Amino acid sequence: MQQHTTITKKRKDATFTMDCLKKTLLFLLSCTAILLSNNIVAATNVGLNYGLLGDNLPPPPQVINLYKSIGITKIRIFDPNVEVLNALRGHQDIGVTVGVKDQDLAALAASEEAAKGWFATNIEPYLTDVNITFITVGNEVIPGPLGPQVLPVVKSLTKLVDSRSLPISITTVVSMANLGESYPPSSGTFTPLAREQLTPVLKFLSEKSVPILVNMYPYFPYASDPVNIHLDYATFKTESVVVQDGPLGYSNMFDAMYDAFLWAMEKEGVKDLPLVVSETGWPSAGNGDLTTPLIASTYNGNFVKHIESGKGTPKRSNCSIDGYIFATFNENLKPAGTEQHFGLFEPADMKPVYKLF
Repeated sequence: MQQHTTITKKRKDATFTMDCLKKTLLFLLSCTAILLSNNIVAATNVGLNYGLLGDNLPPPPQVINLYKSIGITKIRIFDPNVEVLNALRGHQDIGVTVGVKDQDLAALAASEEAAKGWFATNIEPYLTDVNITFITVGNEVIPGPLGPQVLPVVKSLTKLVDSRSLPISITTVVSMANLGESYPPSSGTFTPLAREQLTPVLKFLSEKSVPILVNMYPYFPYASDPVNIHLDYATFKTESVVVQDGPLGYSNMFDAMYDAFLWAMEKEGVKDLPLVVSETGWPSAGNGDLTTPLIASTYNGNFVKHIESGKGTPKRSNCSIDGYIFATFNENLKPAGTEQHFGLFEPADMKPVYKLF
């Protein structure tokens, strides 16, 4: 979803599996309980997107206090917003993903010096007291006309943070539009343009042990075909297998989308790259009976439970997933319709739009 019109080298499968098991064990030890507060569920592996396309949003310090009160430890902002980053000073328990705006890509791709200048202006002032964990180069610009600008900027910023031994990962955010085929999941393949623009990025990220961030919304395929795609399958409400793909069985659409992307990467020779779900969610209004608070609550609540379980997906079972719900607030400056109704909270009073369960 657009905002601001925005691993090691291949290891052996056994090593990757062991790494997943270790991560899952650590995750389960650290997430023995889900925090319940203000009618929202927060889990260690679940973060929130903090969009700013609204003219009635609460001040950033209040938003950070909200995150603290509900146990959120990871957030994503779409550009290096000064007010938000200043509000995060001293809150080292919140990991922050900061985006490079799409309109800045051309200038930063032109030279390493330009990338250094962007970093000095937008990241350097916060290194001592803000926990910046990721910098994302563009949002859903691959595949597209801005796609070729991503890799040069990723390389320049990676070289910079590596030279200073900074614990910041440089990556990009892409959408499922990169897939030309996705059903069944094992048929997952990239479009020709995605193969051209995304595959080199994926191979570079694999060499640097940095995840790719992917936006995944079961809502959109469901909304495009609600007759043939069952709501229970789209919202994690069925335990029975709906899609059988060889030895792998899928009871929810999210897992099928996730694994389709994994299959597509493998076909490009990238077999062990971690995948972080940078956005997912369900609108609570804007498209009739397909977008109600109850359905949105069901999807997002079950997404949290799925992530918190640490069970992974059929293709990467027992390997925990990191994911970010979109979004914190309903944003009234986004396009009319569902785009304005993905928020978990109303901005005016910061009350939940619905309860997650």
